[in-house]
Amino acid sequence: QVRLVESGGGLVQAGGSLRLSCTASGNILGINDMGWYRQAPGKQRESVATITNLGSTKYTDFVKGRFTISRDNAKKKVDLQMNSLKPEDTAVYYCYTRGISVGSIRYNDYWGQGTQVTVSS
Repeated sequence: QVRLVESGGGLVQAGGSLRLSCTASGNILGINDMGWYRQAPGKQRESVATITNLGSTKYTDFVKGRFTISRDNAKKKVDLQMNSLKPEDTAVYYCYTRGISVGSIRYNDYWGQGTQVTVSS
């Protein structure tokens, strides 16, 4: 199994910054993509940013230029630096990875428990 533990959420005023971190643990054979998704009340979960194990990044339009995703493969860690936060960024943010664990024959999707980000106006 692959376990994801997130940290770094909280309450911030509009225009402020937060940094989310997520570390993968468990009997991991390999990790492919890592990323962040978010879900606001009454809305579907949506992709925010993803990064491959080679460092290629992809951002959704509404965070381009404000958020930066990075990862440390040796530490199995992915971070999301969020700047110029807006009230509409308020959501539960979930860490995601596609990984393979010991004893498994294929890659699976894994999710963290979520961390709340609240941006006040």
